[in-house]
Amino acid sequence: MAEQPDKESKTEEASEKKIRDTIEKGKLPFAREAPIFASFVAILVFAIFFATDSAARMAAFLALFIERPEDWSLGTERDVILIMQIVMYEAGKILAVLMVLLISAALAASVLQNMPRMVLERIKPQFSRISLRQGFTRLFGAQGLAELLKSLGKLTFAGVILAIAMRNAQSELISGMTTHPAVFGLVINDIATEILVAITLVMLVIASADILWSRFHWLQDLRMTRQEVKDELKQTVGDPIVRMRIRSLQRDRARQRMMAAVPTATLIIANPTHFSIALRYVREENEAPVVVAKGQDLVALKIREIAEERGIPIFENVDLARSMFKQVSVDSLIPPQFYQAVAELVKIVYSRKPAMAGTRNR
Repeated sequence: MAEQPDKESKTEEASEKKIRDTIEKGKLPFAREAPIFASFVAILVFAIFFATDSAARMAAFLALFIERPEDWSLGTERDVILIMQIVMYEAGKILAVLMVLLISAALAASVLQNMPRMVLERIKPQFSRISLRQGFTRLFGAQGLAELLKSLGKLTFAGVILAIAMRNAQSELISGMTTHPAVFGLVINDIATEILVAITLVMLVIASADILWSRFHWLQDLRMTRQEVKDELKQTVGDPIVRMRIRSLQRDRARQRMMAAVPTATLIIANPTHFSIALRYVREENEAPVVVAKGQDLVALKIREIAEERGIPIFENVDLARSMFKQVSVDSLIPPQFYQAVAELVKIVYSRKPAMAGTRNR
């Protein structure tokens, strides 16, 4: 099995391709404290908006057992089961609201971090999941240490908040014991709500830090070595040798097309052996001569050879050939600065062999 590169060698930031591939595999940063924070928010919402009314309804229901016990028969096993079902149904209606809030909050916390997606890669068997080495790394590495610190931080904060809340609520509890039970219930509800608010605020801080840490740690794990960057560049852009071969093939094909167009030329302007430019001019086709081929050295000689075989006039003009080779491109009209010089050559071609020139150009 190939060794994984150590973190010290991962000096490069993750590329967009690696981040995109990692996301497609379902390996996304996930803060575990966010759903816990969302659960506390759900419990707090329940305590503020639903707990008092739910407790009152439950107390009123249970009062029926005390005020009118004769209405409830316990003579048989069926009677006991019936009473238990009634009580569980009433309690279930209260707990159902809390469960809906908890589930909705947990789902929202997960969805807001990462949109759900179907990733078959995540359910494939992986030997790394049962590897003792990687398991040890997860437990005692940076991620494991971060989880330990978060757990200790949560316990510490929760303990401190609970101690402060109970200390401040001690006098309220003592005075509430001498009041009516209904009023004392409200006192307990207020104290519990204050504790929940404090713990929720603490969890907000912890969850925010966890979100930032999880994304930072995720990006750190995605960092790449220089060799990985080079390998990815080869995969994305292509191997340099392959690119050179492709460019070579493209040049060969362009040269073949160019050579195939030489027989359609009207004239050739050449610097005896170094440059050749093949021009085609037909009044009905273009307003100016078109460069159908150009070449240097061996290509220039090949253009001249084809022109001689086809009887195409060749004009040797060193300065004109050199200037045009630098400034013209194949399959384009010649620049205006060459109009006069080329027009004189075209006039000569048509004056020498008007019939043959006309036949060939058509």
